[in-house]
Amino acid sequence: MRIEVDASTVRETSWHEYAIRFVFGGLITAVAGIITKYYGASIGGLFLAFPAILPASATLIEKHEATKKEEKGVCGAESARKAASVEAAGSAMGSIGLLVFALLVWLLLPSHNPWIVLVGSTLSWFIVSLVAWHVRKRS
Repeated sequence: MRIEVDASTVRETSWHEYAIRFVFGGLITAVAGIITKYYGASIGGLFLAFPAILPASATLIEKHEATKKEEKGVCGAESARKAASVEAAGSAMGSIGLLVFALLVWLLLPSHNPWIVLVGSTLSWFIVSLVAWHVRKRS
């Protein structure tokens, strides 16, 4: 399965599906806040790093893909699962970059200019995520 950007899917998503993603993200953020309150920022931050919309996103992608295939008269269950797994793989690769971002901010922010640290960490996140995508693509 090729990984590509398809902006047409934005029009295929209804407002209530965006609302579901918003609610999932808000709930995960709220739970992370509660955990932070009781166990401290180090533990709460681990939960905040969870891709907040991944669960909703993966289920909606699976639903859309299955619907597309069924409209063409083909059973779309297998294709839908593959599309959701590609989404999850992309999120995992982005999370590797996010881990690098967090480590750089944690190590450098106390002793360096905040703007330089944030810009450099953001660029590092992008580069690490892109490298992870290329490595996966080649394997």
